[in-house]
Amino acid sequence: MKDSMTLPRRHMLAGSAAALSALGLAGWAGGARAQQAAAAAKPLPAYAGWKSPDALIVHSSSTLETRRSAFGTSVITPSNQLYVRNNLPAPDAAILDNRDAWTVAIEGVKSPRSLTLAELKTLGVETVATVLQCSGNGRGFFPSKPSGTPWSVGAAGCVVWSGVPLRNVVAALGGLADGAAYLTGTGGEKLPEGVDPLTVLVERSVPVKAMDDALLAWEMNGEPLSLAHGGPLRLVVPGYQGVNNIKYVKRVAFTSAQSQARIMSHGYRMSPPGSKASPDQPSVWEMGVKSWINGPLPDKGALKPGQVQVHGVAFGGTRGIKSVEVSADGGKTWLAAKLIGPDLGPFAWRQFALPVRLEAGTHVLASRATDTAGNVQAEQREENLGGYNNASWRDHAVTVTVA
Repeated sequence: MKDSMTLPRRHMLAGSAAALSALGLAGWAGGARAQQAAAAAKPLPAYAGWKSPDALIVHSSSTLETRRSAFGTSVITPSNQLYVRNNLPAPDAAILDNRDAWTVAIEGVKSPRSLTLAELKTLGVETVATVLQCSGNGRGFFPSKPSGTPWSVGAAGCVVWSGVPLRNVVAALGGLADGAAYLTGTGGEKLPEGVDPLTVLVERSVPVKAMDDALLAWEMNGEPLSLAHGGPLRLVVPGYQGVNNIKYVKRVAFTSAQSQARIMSHGYRMSPPGSKASPDQPSVWEMGVKSWINGPLPDKGALKPGQVQVHGVAFGGTRGIKSVEVSADGGKTWLAAKLIGPDLGPFAWRQFALPVRLEAGTHVLASRATDTAGNVQAEQREENLGGYNNASWRDHAVTVTVA
């Protein structure tokens, strides 16, 4: 197979939402409009004031999105460019004054107790690279306009965590107690007064098998974990959507049933359109296979005819990436891209690139990933009430003009 492809000249389409819709890219049009609207200079919130304003779209004080053009071609997302999504306001920064004194209760083990961060550090340390992604990433592409932040692709990043394996902690406390079916993490945010705690508490349950890979992490990208990303201690569940990676973790429990907190019982469920969320619907847990293109992008204006490097990222949740294909004609034909850069393990994303020769015209660039189990990225999104788990390659395609 050749390393590049030449495409015939195509009819120009007007740069409107209607034109993009005709190409099957209404989602990209909506996502682009949402990002442009959000870009109207909102300041960074104080707890994330150290981040790069040029790399981020500030949707609100609790939702910051990485610009698609900021991802570049390196595997690791710099901390100052990584997205932020908080379900509750960040705690007071004073919790970082004495990190080692932070305590977390471990329950559902044979010898339950609370451990300080200093004690956790004596039980072992591992480092793992994972994709951290908000489950609503790609929500901006849903024509139904679900409520919530209209993320495009920037509610995701690939970062390196260091901390103690949760399995080590469990072993040190005598192993799991009988009946453990779920790993439940509880956040340490301050809850508003005068409301039922279960309506606002950030507490999520995942299948207990996730314990094998989970960390209690105190470092991200080689630095002490910031307040914006859950410091001083965060429960990291590799391969699972971000909401399950509990910030400011104060309690880890191995339970027979899922948490009764509303964020678990009704929040983050794959509810069919027109329905109401309920505990019997699938929860947002493991991520599926997904990819998107980060360059070239249309926001830089028209490209010159000739060769370009189409590049992007691909990940498989709890599985690694086997291959990525790239199309420059909206999915009519595909060519194999090259996986570039280091392979940081099954939970990290892989960068891919393909040299493509583009002639004058309009070109729809798309990517389609396959994980190591043979699962292929879906063409269409799964419609749902909350706009979750959008891995559609058609939604994530981009249209560029060559002139």
